[in-house]
Amino acid sequence: MSTEARLPAVAPLGPDSVAWRVVGDRRLLLGAGTALLLQVAHPVVGAGVHDHSNYTEDPWGRLDRTIDSLLCQVFGGREATVEAERLRELHKAIKGVDHHGERYHALNPEAYWWVHGSTFWTTVRMQEVFIHPLSHNEKCHFYAEWRRLGLLLGLREHHMPEDLEGFDAYFDDVVANRLEDNHTVRELLHSITMRDTPPPPWWFLPEALWRPVRPAGGNVLTLCAIGLLPQPLRDRLSLKWTDKDERRLRRLGAAMKVAGNRVPERLRLYPKAYRTKRG
Repeated sequence: MSTEARLPAVAPLGPDSVAWRVVGDRRLLLGAGTALLLQVAHPVVGAGVHDHSNYTEDPWGRLDRTIDSLLCQVFGGREATVEAERLRELHKAIKGVDHHGERYHALNPEAYWWVHGSTFWTTVRMQEVFIHPLSHNEKCHFYAEWRRLGLLLGLREHHMPEDLEGFDAYFDDVVANRLEDNHTVRELLHSITMRDTPPPPWWFLPEALWRPVRPAGGNVLTLCAIGLLPQPLRDRLSLKWTDKDERRLRRLGAAMKVAGNRVPERLRLYPKAYRTKRG
């Protein structure tokens, strides 16, 4: 059966979309830790990552593949359908029994949608702190586009809240009643500190030079990962967050906004986003 027959026909996102404007910016990388923490705090996602992912052995490769996949979904045109099918095939084998003794499957619509939906929430939060806040109207359009991508990924209309207001209520409910502290959350929090992380393979950076840089990078990633989380989840994970931390995050956000306005688009955007937008 062809890919087109397996997944619904969904028009690809184009240059008139909010997603094209916001997703390709490299500054969104600062929100990666938050997105991942939101995801693995879901018991199904946390169990699947713990049992089947190699992100602790290959953190840079895993990050690269995740970003490439997201960029393909947003900017890939017809390639987005192929990528959606690849993701579903990949997740078919991810199943097992979690630490509660419950069976899980990565294609469980509740968990599959949570991964997609929490990425939307994190992107909006990143825009607010590090780039430029979206207006209510822009967020409504962006959410509608994200639902279209959800359909492309194989979710159904009833799996996803109908509008932004419904999503906000859904998100708050999941944070309050579904997310948990677990082994994968703790592994990820350690990984974000970068204490054991090798230098990125695409940089010519010997270990001797990487060693003094690594703590600063870990501090920034940890500040962003914890600071961007919703407060109820920070409390549940017993993550310390002080007024001083909040001021540091705000200063970093202000610096990123200024820097982003001065960096040329070809450097500020990921190559796939830049090439696609340039046409």
